[in-house]
Amino acid sequence: MTIRVLLADDQPLLTGAFQVLINSRDDMDVVAVAADGREAVDAARATHPDVIVMDIRMPGMGGLAATKEICGDDDLAGTRVLILTTFEIDAYVAQALRAGASGFLGKDVGPGELIAAIHSVAEGDTLLSPAATRTLITRYLAQPEQHLTASPAALDALTAREREVMAQVAQGLSNQEIAEQMHVSPLTVRTHVHRSMAKLEARDRAQLVVIAYQSGLVRATPPR
Repeated sequence: MTIRVLLADDQPLLTGAFQVLINSRDDMDVVAVAADGREAVDAARATHPDVIVMDIRMPGMGGLAATKEICGDDDLAGTRVLILTTFEIDAYVAQALRAGASGFLGKDVGPGELIAAIHSVAEGDTLLSPAATRTLITRYLAQPEQHLTASPAALDALTAREREVMAQVAQGLSNQEIAEQMHVSPLTVRTHVHRSMAKLEARDRAQLVVIAYQSGLVRATPPR
């Protein structure tokens, strides 16, 4: 299956390089290119891409506003947003997660990392690096305006094993790392993750992490 990608960035050189890289793959295709957030929203509605690689800072409508509009559109429920940021730890990333983004990358990403990230986001698997997950989710939950939206009772639908896996996902561990700790296969971990997402109606792994913190399954501590 070919992964349909939309690129949204106001830097033509970067967009052009990404487009050449992605189109060189047999399993990926750039279906549209946008230079600002409004173009990205319009292009997403016209092409229904699987993944949007979205810059945060763009003229006019920025990437955060575009992400919020795209992720809030029921007709684009199958589209996931991968945010590009100049800094790996960026205050905007917490806002991007709240807007519905599925993960983020630094703009200095290598070709292999970009391709792997697009695959991961398209499949709903590893969306954030372990270190970034811990830091960003902690920052996300430390915001004063955040309110508890998932009660502990929300986890009643999960098995003990699914809760165990979910807690480790929330701490930033990859499927491979969880598998090694639990002495099971990565496929088994992925199955638990996807079942938990389905039961909790989580759009993707990032939302599963947020629910884990909001429900009290994992406690957030302020970043040092």
